[in-house]
Amino acid sequence: MAQLTDPVQLTWELDSIFTGGSASSDFEDFLQRLQADISALHRDLQNHHAPQSLEDAASLDPLISGVQSAAAKIVEADSFVACLTAENQHDKKAVQLSGKVTSLRAAFENVMTLFQNLLRNTEDELWEKWMLREQIAPISFVLSEKRDAAREKLAPELESLASDLAIDGYHGWGQHYDTIVSKVAVPFKDGDGKLTSLSVGQAANKLEDSSRAVREETFKNWEQAWSGVADYCADTLNRLAGFRIKLYEKRGWNDILKEPLDINRMSRATLDMMWQVIAENKPVFVEYLNRKAKLMGVDKLSWSDLEAPIGESAGKITYDAAADEIVKQFRNFSPKLADFSAEAFNKRWIEAEDRPGKRPGGFCTSLPVSQQTRIFMTFGGTVSNVSTLAHELGHAYHQYLMDELPQFNQDYAMNVAETASTFAEMIVADALVKNAADDKQKLSLLADKIGSSISFFMNIHARFLFETRFYERRKHGALSADELSVLMEEAQREAYQGALASYHPHFWASKLHFYITDVPFYNFPYTFGYMFSTGLYARAQREGEGFAAKYDALLQDTGRMTVEELASKHLGVDLTKPDFWREAMSVAVADVEAFLKLTE
Repeated sequence: MAQLTDPVQLTWELDSIFTGGSASSDFEDFLQRLQADISALHRDLQNHHAPQSLEDAASLDPLISGVQSAAAKIVEADSFVACLTAENQHDKKAVQLSGKVTSLRAAFENVMTLFQNLLRNTEDELWEKWMLREQIAPISFVLSEKRDAAREKLAPELESLASDLAIDGYHGWGQHYDTIVSKVAVPFKDGDGKLTSLSVGQAANKLEDSSRAVREETFKNWEQAWSGVADYCADTLNRLAGFRIKLYEKRGWNDILKEPLDINRMSRATLDMMWQVIAENKPVFVEYLNRKAKLMGVDKLSWSDLEAPIGESAGKITYDAAADEIVKQFRNFSPKLADFSAEAFNKRWIEAEDRPGKRPGGFCTSLPVSQQTRIFMTFGGTVSNVSTLAHELGHAYHQYLMDELPQFNQDYAMNVAETASTFAEMIVADALVKNAADDKQKLSLLADKIGSSISFFMNIHARFLFETRFYERRKHGALSADELSVLMEEAQREAYQGALASYHPHFWASKLHFYITDVPFYNFPYTFGYMFSTGLYARAQREGEGFAAKYDALLQDTGRMTVEELASKHLGVDLTKPDFWREAMSVAVADVEAFLKLTE
């Protein structure tokens, strides 16, 4: 049984991956070797044609291994650079390395285009036999997926051209947004009236302050700060969308959701059913928002009240206490999850220090070559920070379960990635509520838990509505910053059913997720993950100890099945029907009912 070291370190270490940070010669060597590997694969694939016999297909085994190896190295390089740029936004060398890795990724995408063309041109009868080979069967789902995707895209040379142009175009605009964010500073007056300047990550923590005056003042300054860079953000967002729309048009794709749904291995029917069940239950969450407003002594909540604490929290939580609590509660569900998490703390895989210069938000990133992960966040001692830490450890555990699988089978989509993280978060949040010292603390913890539900059911729904409508409008021309703000506020009013007194018009500018180029529509997968994990949690409570092994098995299948197949195999449910979603929703609704009863 792994035990936590005392004290737990707040900063991560990266030298066990590559020594020397952004000046690492080891990393430079790694990138050079990767570039050589990609070039060799490119030459090799240019000399190969679609197999004509099973013997031809068998001769491709080394090539397939090489493609998987290069894929793992691309992820490794990307993750290392992501860590460098996150821990210090002013590390210019890290930004340059990010550009290098983007170029390598684009070169690898060209390799994948050739590889997928080879798969595309293989005759159906031979394909079926090829996929049954002992060496290929474990990755047959992914290969078939890549073959089908290639048949819906442009000719290989045109897809390669698009990838090359995306380096300084599409991806370049995404990196430009990071530069914009690094220049944003939010003014803040501390308790002594001293004016300081906060990074956006630090200011985001202040938006959860217990003092309404602090939150309102911070939010006012936050909106002003993003308003100051809104034109730059609007340029960036319009360029990103324009590139994507034009590429889809050339491929003959009319539905803006086609690619995100394909990436997430889910059907439109599943997505629509999920939103339908959420819409059915929104009135109870509006009732919660109204009750919270009454408790705070206001007619309606403002945007800055959404994360406001209710009741009496346990006060500021130390990082050591957070680590202890997370490992303890994980152990009640799965000793394997607890031991892994203790090791992540002990090996300093987590960067949590509250300091200037860090990028905002939190993430977990995989290093498949090193078989490690890294977690990034800014820990300010709030219950929400504890939840974020548990959430990211859930991601890390998911990757840990995948480490021994073929690289192709480790490429699980964002929606199921969010399942593992949200499930881990739920374990801790539920335990905190059950173990509350008194009703006031229970109220506070319930409010925090319900706040997560509202984020997934309302905030992310607003993002989904905004982005869907923005892309439709963008087909007819670029939108101004003011038009984007109007579109954003309209989406928020609809998603929250008019329950708030004020909204966040510049949310489109402040949210990194709209500018991520690797994954289109970085919104609905979060809600899927939350709902799916809630359904899993309901099962875990019913089935007890034996469920942990089932849970691990489900996570290991996430890279080689559609979500509908995953749910059918491991849970025996149909995601295109409302039953599972309603069962999942009942867990979140029960929290609201408990809160309303406590506050009668």
